[in-house]
Amino acid sequence: MRDSETFGIEKGRGEEVITWLNEQAKSQKIKLEARLYGYSVSTKNFGDFEMFSWMGDVQVARKLVIKASKRFKIRIIEGGYKPKDKIFKMKKIDFAKVKKGDKTIGLIEFTASRFGNGQWEIENEERH
Repeated sequence: MRDSETFGIEKGRGEEVITWLNEQAKSQKIKLEARLYGYSVSTKNFGDFEMFSWMGDVQVARKLVIKASKRFKIRIIEGGYKPKDKIFKMKKIDFAKVKKGDKTIGLIEFTASRFGNGQWEIENEERH
């Protein structure tokens, strides 16, 4: 499981946004390829999200995902933030920001089993 899988798009808008992301990357000659992988998460505070993965540069991915949030007026999950402590745990941990445009509206903590091929699950969420 790659860390790029903690990015999400408001449920129901996934295909449209992924197509737009890939077209933008292609037209700007940027190395980025995004695709849905058939997994959704539901949050108490922010609604439902279709999770997607991408390959390419993380900074480019973040900029394009924020741009998509503004363009489509949707909430997105921007993942890939790592905890600062290097403690070995039985679960993988990843942190994500929930954004609407440039504005961060919350934080999500994801966990997944280190062993096997478990999906990311929401451990904790916080509104701003």
